[in-house]
Amino acid sequence: MIVNIENREFFYETEKTVRIFLPFEKTEFNKEISNTQTRYLIVKLKEQNQNEICYIKLHIDEKTEELQIKLKGVLPKELEILKGVFLCFAKICGYVPPYGMLTGVRPTRLYSKTREKLGEENADKLFLNEYMVNKNKLSLLKTTADFLKITDGFNTKKSVSIYISVPFCPSRCSYCSFVSEQIGMAEHLIPQYVENLCEEIKITAEIVKEYNLEVKTLYLGGGTPTILSAEQLNKILSTAHKAFNFKNLLEVTVEAGRPDTITKEKLLSIKDFATRICINPQTMHNDVLEAIGRKHTVERFFEAFDLARSLNFKNINLDLIAGLKNDTVCKFTQSIQTAVKLNPEAVTVHSLSIKRAASLNKNAFYEFNQGLAAAEMVTNAYNILTKNNYNPYYLYRQSKTVGNLENIGYSKKGYEGLYNTYIMDETHSVLGIGAGAVTKLKDQNSFKIERVQNYKYPYEYISDFNEIIKRKDKIKEFYNAYNR
Repeated sequence: MIVNIENREFFYETEKTVRIFLPFEKTEFNKEISNTQTRYLIVKLKEQNQNEICYIKLHIDEKTEELQIKLKGVLPKELEILKGVFLCFAKICGYVPPYGMLTGVRPTRLYSKTREKLGEENADKLFLNEYMVNKNKLSLLKTTADFLKITDGFNTKKSVSIYISVPFCPSRCSYCSFVSEQIGMAEHLIPQYVENLCEEIKITAEIVKEYNLEVKTLYLGGGTPTILSAEQLNKILSTAHKAFNFKNLLEVTVEAGRPDTITKEKLLSIKDFATRICINPQTMHNDVLEAIGRKHTVERFFEAFDLARSLNFKNINLDLIAGLKNDTVCKFTQSIQTAVKLNPEAVTVHSLSIKRAASLNKNAFYEFNQGLAAAEMVTNAYNILTKNNYNPYYLYRQSKTVGNLENIGYSKKGYEGLYNTYIMDETHSVLGIGAGAVTKLKDQNSFKIERVQNYKYPYEYISDFNEIIKRKDKIKEFYNAYNR
């Protein structure tokens, strides 16, 4: 799509608005529009009778919508313009997306801050009338905002969480863009990677002790940590246990995401450390698993789940994804129903988000009709899960998501994933360990966040490990200034 807009300050926001309706559309700014161009947007600002007028013309395939609005100053100028663009899209596409104009990753936090500033009644009016968020999604934001208030009560100025990255997978799923190495090409890196990881854990723990920080949660994620051997998993977790003193932690989560990597030996190796594990089927239909490149069957997932239960794991989360290739509303609803029958403590429902690096992005172009189907999927999931005592406790969104939807964590009471709420709300600092991990240092006084990024790829992490350790000095610099 070509976008011609006079004020360059709005390029970023305009592109985000286009993606609400056409999440995978490539946007080019201020190029000449030819007679053969099938998709374009024109935005012009002009003075008329001492008023500032915005003229908008949107053309998608064979449909055109034009709008002229007077900028009233009720909202900031860019929001008034984007609202006009949004309304043109909604008219052509024939629907208003459930989150209206909202494009940010953390709508719960936006609502929380707005409610704190304006009061609940005025915040609700702003979200409903100006941002055009529908009532169901507003209710969801209010529920997750209320849980954030509870988790904030566990937080202090010294609180931190720990993220440990294992960026290896048995294969790459077609929708995935995470930095992870397929095991066939990277298996030889794993022994040295584990050694370096344990060393970085110890050095990070020394910083935690030096500045008297309070570790609230620890998350071992990836990739797929359970691609490692039982001995390697035990080595990482036992090193972290000694370094960080798990007795004081509220939660330790281990991502055992791929059922085809789970064995009895591996589960036993993490059982003494993990308070919560994730086993992720993504769908309960083999044809969908095959279409997205997952190398396991639904039956293998059932075996892995039953094995974890037999070993007395008491907090298991399942992930499912709405909008996958070959899936339908009916099949996805069946997947949710099957998950509920297994009686896990938590279920996370993701909406398909395809990033630039994902292989599916090269072969598919999802438009707003797929968004409508995905919206029905997540609505059905909400209805089924809440009726079975699974309550939404955290929510976040990603760009290029089908239907401009969200990812929602549901759990039974008392089984919420605290790490999820802390990292998505940016409640406190998160210290990242391993390839691809990002340390986010939050100043609780100014609420500014500084980032310290490790190398993305395992081979870089291994070959230049001294640089990784050197970057830890930035954490010290932050806390030296923070503690003044």
